[in-house]
Amino acid sequence: MKNLVLVLALSLGSLSVFAQDKEEAQTVAKEVVAQDDFSEIAASELPEAVTAAVAKNYPTAKIDKAYANEAKQYKLEVSLEDGTSGTLYADENGKWIEM
Repeated sequence: MKNLVLVLALSLGSLSVFAQDKEEAQTVAKEVVAQDDFSEIAASELPEAVTAAVAKNYPTAKIDKAYANEAKQYKLEVSLEDGTSGTLYADENGKWIEM
């Protein structure tokens, strides 16, 4: 009888863990979609604070492409003189953000 109760308790406990993982996965998926609503803009349309932040922190960087979203966040595809490239995210005040 003790074994039956133990098996039942473990089964119910594992079901609740799986349910939480599914909800968490759905939340993460929604956040990724929300963050990816960037539209391409010309680099000349970037706020001065953003271009100044790039120049200050990455003096050899060239902005290849720029994107903006409704929250006034900017996604920048940059390349350095040494041939490396990457993506940076900044807010309208030139502060770096993690996405």
